[in-house]
Amino acid sequence: MPLAEWRDTKETLHRFEQIVGKIRLAASARRNHWWNVPFHVTGRGITTRPMGQLDGNPIFTIDFDFVDHRLVVATLDGEERSFPLTGRSVASFHDAILAALGALGVRVDIAVPRPFDLPDTGRPFAQDTEHATYDPEAANRYWRVLSQVASVLEEFAAGYSGKTSPVHHFWHTFDIAHTRFSGRRIDHPQADPVTREAYSREVISFGFWFGDDTFAEPAFYSYTAPEPAGLAGEPLSPASARWIARGDSHLAVLRYDAARAETDPRAAVLAFYESAYRAGARRAGWDIETLACPGGITDTVRRT
Repeated sequence: MPLAEWRDTKETLHRFEQIVGKIRLAASARRNHWWNVPFHVTGRGITTRPMGQLDGNPIFTIDFDFVDHRLVVATLDGEERSFPLTGRSVASFHDAILAALGALGVRVDIAVPRPFDLPDTGRPFAQDTEHATYDPEAANRYWRVLSQVASVLEEFAAGYSGKTSPVHHFWHTFDIAHTRFSGRRIDHPQADPVTREAYSREVISFGFWFGDDTFAEPAFYSYTAPEPAGLAGEPLSPASARWIARGDSHLAVLRYDAARAETDPRAAVLAFYESAYRAGARRAGWDIETLACPGGITDTVRRT
């Protein structure tokens, strides 16, 4: 999945997803750590999951279909509107989805109708005719990679009995992630509200991103926040995994191409996540054995 081969499609699709994500943010019940707003992988693409009702709207979902390459808006009573993802600018997508929602009786006010944390954050979606590339083959491959990574993350998630996030796809950073929590409260009084809520507890997070301007290739990653002293000196598996500096902290990184080159790529990624977890948990003083959940089972009688 070389970034250079689909960068234009990725930049357009990222903004499509931010529009839908901001609709989800406006129309869903608030959850801790913003768990209400990411997407989840489906058998044909990604979904918002059901939302509405609390705000007076009908219950509805918005799905990206990366098989037929359509955006589908559906309500609980079986009504549906859809339109093609191909041949569409961000401005066109923005207008089309608002029209589809309106036709179904859904009224949603996007509080900040501009990109979040992207270079063109000052330009409204409705005025963006620059990003207008959608390659169906690349979009389908993106979804297939997401699906495979989600499966690996679900398997990895089963090994921990403490508080964990769902495996979910963030429209903010365009990554798919799963996070483990120690339960310790962390205060960030100087941080912005998004960061304060996301990192209000000590975490070790695991995920995959498709590459960006700061790291221009797809990769699996993990980080511990707040970062304990000595973390970057801990060993990682497989041998191709590395710690890299990211601002004032470090990321454990396994390049996607390096994982694919392993004899058993799935096992290599699972080993990478486990090594990164144990590195962070050891350094931060987590009770690794008590929090373990071998095979997804907490029943100690059954395990023996």
